[in-house]
Amino acid sequence: MNSSGTTASAELGLRLVVPDRTAVPLVARLDYTADDPYAIKVAFHTGEDEPVEWIFARELLTVGIVRPVGEGDVKVWPARGESERTINIALSSPFGQAEFDAPVAPLAEFLHRTYEIVPAGQEGDYIDLDSEIERHLYS
Repeated sequence: MNSSGTTASAELGLRLVVPDRTAVPLVARLDYTADDPYAIKVAFHTGEDEPVEWIFARELLTVGIVRPVGEGDVKVWPARGESERTINIALSSPFGQAEFDAPVAPLAEFLHRTYEIVPAGQEGDYIDLDSEIERHLYS
């Protein structure tokens, strides 16, 4: 895991759950920055030239460790009955659906680091709302 005062990144081993087949191991890169304090960028390395990138709400991944959360395109929930604690992540887009499972320990360690960078409830202190509104209105 790499981190600085305003960013954190980590590689997370996970498995693509394929119906009626064994799970396929993958690596995902997680990136967090205080400049976008509510979000975590996850790049799934699928063997293609470019990774598949998704943006997750930090809170969604945090809550998903302990209980089911999410609607629509992203759902996260803790796995039951595993010897190693894992989290399930289901993604849906117009291009298809995918379900992954990942070990909780390295994900929790990464999330802990993000909360050291920007504590829960203080995300708004890291956003210049006026410039964000201006950027979206005039771009």
